[in-house]
Amino acid sequence: MARIPRCIPDERFNQLFAGLGSHRDRALVSLWVSTGARAAELLGARCGDLDAGQQVITVVRKGARAVQQIPASPDAFVWVRLYQCTLDSSTPIGRDDPLWWTRRRPLRALSYPAARAGFTRVNPVLGANWSLHDLRHTAAYRMARDPRLPLTDVQWVLGHAQLSTTQLYLNPMPSEVIAAVLAHHRRAPDGALPAGAADGGPVSEYRAESLDTLFSRRSS
Repeated sequence: MARIPRCIPDERFNQLFAGLGSHRDRALVSLWVSTGARAAELLGARCGDLDAGQQVITVVRKGARAVQQIPASPDAFVWVRLYQCTLDSSTPIGRDDPLWWTRRRPLRALSYPAARAGFTRVNPVLGANWSLHDLRHTAAYRMARDPRLPLTDVQWVLGHAQLSTTQLYLNPMPSEVIAAVLAHHRRAPDGALPAGAADGGPVSEYRAESLDTLFSRRSS
């Protein structure tokens, strides 16, 4: 059986993002969900690895340890800048200094456990159990489902050695399939407008012939 990607639905992601407690966490989540980078790859970034002008960030890939630039969304760089504006003047910001820092003293480079705690703190409020790795799945799913983005490009961004790994994200989520098929059933056949739509009246969710069959009505 094909594995279903653990993707965070858009509306749930918006709720999660709104519940984050700092610009640092918003910057991290924005980068994770737009780059598809692994949590540790992004946490290991240095200040000099960020190129807002080109909208890329350099990471060291897990396993092969290859150095790679990956693109991120414009919003992610806005959040990074807002996060940087919150840093104390004593925070090291040289090219080789860590990009991510703890919010509490003593000042330390942000670790994976600390980043995970900042992210998962929102879960109880939402009644969810999302993980940092689910952000990578979400980014992969969004990119793989974009018909204008070649799957080989998605493979490169994600750092997958095999295209078959990337193809797993083509598997649809059941909730999306159900919504799409229900929308299909609501559409009138042959492109005809549903009853009431042509004259601006209320649109019925049911076809007239279906209601006639249901209530054993016969046309005269």
